[in-house]
Amino acid sequence: MTTMNQESFAQLFEESLAHIDMRPGALLKAKVVNITPDWVIVDAGLKAEGVIAKEEFVDLQGNLEVSLGDEVEVILDDIEDGRLSREKAKRAEAWAELVRAHEDNRSVLGTIVGRVKGGFTVEVQNIRAFLPGSLVDVRPIRDTSHLEGKELDFKVIKIDQRRNNVVVSRRAIIEKENTEERNAILEKLHEGQEVKGTVKNLTDYGAFVDLGGVDGLLHITDMSWKRIRHPNEIVSVGEEINVKVLKFDRDRGRVSLGLKQLGSDPWSAIKDRFPLGEKLRGKVTNITDYGCFVEIAPGVEGLVHMSEMDWTNKNIHPSKVVQLGDEVDVIVLEVDEERRRVSLGMKQCHANPWKIFADKFNKGDVISGKIKSITDFGIFVGLEGNIDGLVHASDISWTTSGEDAIRNYKKGEDVEAIILAIDPERERVSLGIKQLQGDAFNDYAETHPKGDVVTGEVTEIAAKQVIVKLAEDVLGQIRVADLTKEKVEDPNSVCKVGDSITAKITNVDRKTRVISLSVKALEAGSKTKESKKSVRSGEPSIAQTTLGDILKEQMNQKSDSAE
Repeated sequence: MTTMNQESFAQLFEESLAHIDMRPGALLKAKVVNITPDWVIVDAGLKAEGVIAKEEFVDLQGNLEVSLGDEVEVILDDIEDGRLSREKAKRAEAWAELVRAHEDNRSVLGTIVGRVKGGFTVEVQNIRAFLPGSLVDVRPIRDTSHLEGKELDFKVIKIDQRRNNVVVSRRAIIEKENTEERNAILEKLHEGQEVKGTVKNLTDYGAFVDLGGVDGLLHITDMSWKRIRHPNEIVSVGEEINVKVLKFDRDRGRVSLGLKQLGSDPWSAIKDRFPLGEKLRGKVTNITDYGCFVEIAPGVEGLVHMSEMDWTNKNIHPSKVVQLGDEVDVIVLEVDEERRRVSLGMKQCHANPWKIFADKFNKGDVISGKIKSITDFGIFVGLEGNIDGLVHASDISWTTSGEDAIRNYKKGEDVEAIILAIDPERERVSLGIKQLQGDAFNDYAETHPKGDVVTGEVTEIAAKQVIVKLAEDVLGQIRVADLTKEKVEDPNSVCKVGDSITAKITNVDRKTRVISLSVKALEAGSKTKESKKSVRSGEPSIAQTTLGDILKEQMNQKSDSAE
């Protein structure tokens, strides 16, 4: 009887198996009969209970999805040993759901889990789908960190199970939602309105804010009253902020937003708050090649031009004087409320070394210092108070030309000079070296005015003039036409270098330091005197026996001697 019962049970069991799909990959219904720390035991109606790893029954958060007695679907992996898979069953179920969603044009939930070339990987019910970068949003988004790891709605736009290929789009969902919400929002939107939105994307020039189906641009200049370099200093992607509608183009659907306009304008009544000459303390917020910007109040920055940073270091780069974040003392120099500009000065917080020098020294004082630099136009000498004085090339020597005189000096050399002028307003001190010595030319000109008859030594004979040394460092010049009353082709026929010659001063030019002489004018004066004397005495004129005849006689004598 026992044998008969066993045979009947075996027969019945075999008959029951005949109704179960026993092909590899078949989807079976199974009941959870036991749960251990590592395994889930299920009864799928096979010869033996199936043992499946517990990890195949957990969700994305790691929570167990089943309990004892639950009925679940599993896949028959292997007929011989009855191996079952819940993971494959879940995957098959997910594929089926994706196919239905694609056919019914429904959205599915998914999570962006990684980046790939051209887009992102999206986990949709344990199936990896591809999200092209162009389909993330209605406009390109550089930073998607606020979207990653969150469960979002996607639309299945392409599916091929055989190739394991699924393409989804978030943009299609947003466009659909935006169409309805956008129209509703556009109807209510108006300029001056304060609205709430979420920062969707950041660019170098601003941020795009989602107002609930309508995107508005929050330009970087409308984010804060103070200067900022990038929008990420004020807002971040995913942040919910209140903004004000500045402009609204209903036809084109463009909205300009402002954040700083929600607060009071820090530039209002700026002249009253920061009067000229007031000393303030501020923080360096930006450094440029031409100066630095200092924040003197929240949202109010002033420029300290490089020329206003230091009394003496005029050409030094601002970064050598201050650093970002430094707190510095400044003086208000100018306020332009209309153009929103404040000019500040740092050097004015310290004593002006040029005025100190002007109070201590006077014109005519003799000072000494080291040569700090040499230029084509003069020599700069370091003076007390770390200021420079200029010895112009024309004030180096009475007799040597400027360029030649400059060559006699070297950087670092100690020199003595006299103060010619002090101009603290223009920050200039003019010095002179030649003025320490007497001016032979001026001394000579004082005692030998125009019309005076002088005698000198011929030092140089040129084609058009003869140079005569009248005194030490004093030269006169005689034009060839003024050597004699007669025409002279070659001045060497009239005089030689080393000859002593007497002439009349016809002009003294102190500016060019030239004394013009004329023998011809002296002869003419001599003739006039002789003529007057002859008339008075009744004797014949002897005007022809003056300096001209004497010169001719000297020339004849030299010729005879040569023979």
